[in-house]
Amino acid sequence: MKSALKKYTMGDRIFFVVIFVVLSLFFLAVLYPVVYVFSASISSSSAVMTGRVVLLPVEPSLTGYRIVFNTPAVWTGFRNSFLYTGASIIISVSMTLTAAYVLSRNDLPGRSYIMLLYVFTMFFGGGIIPSYLLIRGLGILNTPWAIIIPGSVGVFNLIISKTFIQHSIPGELLDAAKIDGCSDAYYYIKIVVPLSRAIIAVLALFYGVSNWNAYFGPMIYLHSRDLFPLTIFLREILITTQIDPSTIEDPELQAILAQAAAVMKYALIVVTLIPVIILYPFAQKYFIRGIMIGSIKG
Repeated sequence: MKSALKKYTMGDRIFFVVIFVVLSLFFLAVLYPVVYVFSASISSSSAVMTGRVVLLPVEPSLTGYRIVFNTPAVWTGFRNSFLYTGASIIISVSMTLTAAYVLSRNDLPGRSYIMLLYVFTMFFGGGIIPSYLLIRGLGILNTPWAIIIPGSVGVFNLIISKTFIQHSIPGELLDAAKIDGCSDAYYYIKIVVPLSRAIIAVLALFYGVSNWNAYFGPMIYLHSRDLFPLTIFLREILITTQIDPSTIEDPELQAILAQAAAVMKYALIVVTLIPVIILYPFAQKYFIRGIMIGSIKG
């Protein structure tokens, strides 16, 4: 270790120390809110309301989670969020990867102009009102398709996928496949897709997190409470600071709801984060590999 440090000058060492300190402070600044929310969610309501929770839980209690899991609206939100997120991942990944493969082909006529149209939409859009009128004109207003279809292809994700395919899948594979009588569709399904598992994991993570956390689109396009995702119910609870007692099935929890309102908010935030926390470790290795290939070789 000492021999490795000898090749660095004093200025380099000072620079490393400064970077380490800055990154450590940044890490703590990001970590503290997460720890605080979790600690508040398992503390007593009186401890949270009086500000006694600073870092660690005070008077541990699971009352907030009991209220959350005994609220039918939360389960409805979970069901809808899983439905929208799962459908969006399947549709978005399929459409984005297919478009990326087509745009990666050098023999595509007008490829640069098509790509220019895609990039144009990254900087210019019609706005909220034209989007709402479009959704209503398509007849999908207040339906799950209003959440799934509009953001099915992200241009940033398309560019990363296109770059990945161009630099990770040799063009000689296509030539060899054509010699063997392979069609374009068969080549895409049997060769391109299996070799694109890294970027597929990245796309699934991007689209999954984006749709799981989305609330603005559902707030505009959905009117029926039976179709609300979990984020809309979370927004309502955070704004009103309460849950309608009539929606809770346990009479004991109805009685303590008013006192547990502060803890309930933090418990619901933690519950909302659980699926993303569980998903990320499985996609992490693919995420790093796919995003680096798509960003370095541009």
